[in-house]
Amino acid sequence: MEKSSIIEINNLIKRFPVGGGFFTALDDINLSFSKGEFTGIVGPSGSGKTTLLNILGSLDVPTEGEATVLDKKISTLSHKQAAQLRNGHIGFIFQTYNLLPVYTVYENVEFPLLLLKMPAREREKAVQEAIEWVGLTDKIKSKPAQLSGGESQRVAIARAMVKKPELVLADEPTANLDSENSHHILRTMEKLNNDLNTTFIFATHDEKVMSYLKRIIRLEDGQVVKDDWMELKEAAS
Repeated sequence: MEKSSIIEINNLIKRFPVGGGFFTALDDINLSFSKGEFTGIVGPSGSGKTTLLNILGSLDVPTEGEATVLDKKISTLSHKQAAQLRNGHIGFIFQTYNLLPVYTVYENVEFPLLLLKMPAREREKAVQEAIEWVGLTDKIKSKPAQLSGGESQRVAIARAMVKKPELVLADEPTANLDSENSHHILRTMEKLNNDLNTTFIFATHDEKVMSYLKRIIRLEDGQVVKDDWMELKEAAS
């Protein structure tokens, strides 16, 4: 793996059993991602976007081929090793927020650091910093039921970023948001990408998300049909 490359995908195939046969969700995928990318995997429902994201996040494994994420071969990891990779190095942002309803904003953001057994003083500093990143210091004691959709998603971003992961995987992060909140969320993630050089990979079919991306990988029927670097396109035009 090249030094700047944090993900290598080689001849990856993912099949799921359906009835008496199999459905091929991903078909011979070959991709590489470098540190600091702000990239989207785009395509219609059923194209394989979420399946690919799940494999990159060590939530699933390839049927054939390999995905190497942060120098770890996903197919060779035990359940414990996969959990360690996720907990220590990968942040997740989902369309449904997945906040714990009985916890405050502070406690929701703190949760990943408790799993890492981070010392209390260091943990407090990291949580407050993450909440400041997303502009929710005034909501630090609020619970999810007291937040708007946009605020809830910003808490989810803070929770994903609090451990300063090398990689953030975002699955349709704007799906439940209006246009104004979508742009606020995307600008927040764009700033974190620039400031911390965190790699962001989105699964999306939202045109608003696509307008922020530096690279767009298009999937159709489980295959890569296009891989465009937006900066290069703009420079050439």
